[in-house]
Amino acid sequence: MNIELSIVMPCLNEAETLATCIQKAHTFLKTNNINGEIVIGDNGSNDGSQKIATDNGAVLVHIQNKGYGSASIGAIKQARGKFIITADTDDSHDILNLMPFVEKLREGYDLVIGNRFKGDKQEDAMPFLHRYIGNPVLTFIGNLFFKTSVGDFHCGLKGFTKEAFIKMDLRTSGMEFASEIIVKASLLKLKITEVPTIVFPAGRTRAPHLKTWSDGWRHLRFLLLYSPKWLFLYPSIALMLVGAALSAWLTVRPISVNNITFDIHTLLYTSSMTLIGFQFFIFYALTKIFAVENGLLPKSNRYDKLFKYLNLEKGLIIGIVLLILGLILSYKGLSNWKSTNLSTSQPTETFRLIIPAVITILISIQIILFSLFFSILGLKSDK
Repeated sequence: MNIELSIVMPCLNEAETLATCIQKAHTFLKTNNINGEIVIGDNGSNDGSQKIATDNGAVLVHIQNKGYGSASIGAIKQARGKFIITADTDDSHDILNLMPFVEKLREGYDLVIGNRFKGDKQEDAMPFLHRYIGNPVLTFIGNLFFKTSVGDFHCGLKGFTKEAFIKMDLRTSGMEFASEIIVKASLLKLKITEVPTIVFPAGRTRAPHLKTWSDGWRHLRFLLLYSPKWLFLYPSIALMLVGAALSAWLTVRPISVNNITFDIHTLLYTSSMTLIGFQFFIFYALTKIFAVENGLLPKSNRYDKLFKYLNLEKGLIIGIVLLILGLILSYKGLSNWKSTNLSTSQPTETFRLIIPAVITILISIQIILFSLFFSILGLKSDK
């Protein structure tokens, strides 16, 4: 018979609670008359968890690569169900009540996320930092970056179709796996919903594998790296707009505020701000290209059009024009210096031209070099 549901649980030394989780999963399948299986992704347990899994009728998958994500992905790949529901093996998830997930998957949703904040709140089920700071902050950032409306980014209880899993091509090895599922589903425009669920205090006595600060950083790092717009593009726009506007003003005349005069010394900083902003923009473009070409981000129609509108010839023209402009400014600056008989006693007017000239030349060279590199990537894209 075709298996409708695979309940997948990663495991690393969960002998205290593993049997309870598996029995709950069996009870759920039997009670709701669902043809299913329980798949345990063992990550190298040495406390007898493997025997417990097989003795209790679960499918045991040995995963060599360490990490929560690796164990989950390895087990999901071996799962035979049309639908997948992931759960932890510490007896903290409400495995007996998975029907809301199944019902949403049957309705046609690609991803169903458990929301622990909408379910009954159990005392001591989540550490204070996780419940009131870490999870809400990271969930807010995830929703902001990826335009989702998820209430709990990091609930381990999730349901999705096997087809959606294949499309998402999940790769993270650690706890950030929980974020990757939502991010990839959002980028692929899959159908996402969430259902309330209850989280219980973990049933084991040993310390949890989850590390508050290191795993929290892994989640944040993942969100930043998968959103080059927020990491590079938006800062670059802000830096270039502010830097260029102030530099243009200071090139014409000094700025006085409350008897404080900002002149060529400030111009040096504002011009550098413009250059740094442009560096951020180049890093955005390179990161985006690398991520798409290596399958980390999905390829959009807009991405394919980039190589049609941004080509080597246009880049070289823009770079050469800026290079000429920089040389003209340099010539005018040197002319001003020459008019003072090459004196260094009053450098203000000379540097008011020389600083923008140098920055313009640097940006022009970067545009030319980036255009050459971009055209090489374009050759790969045209194959």
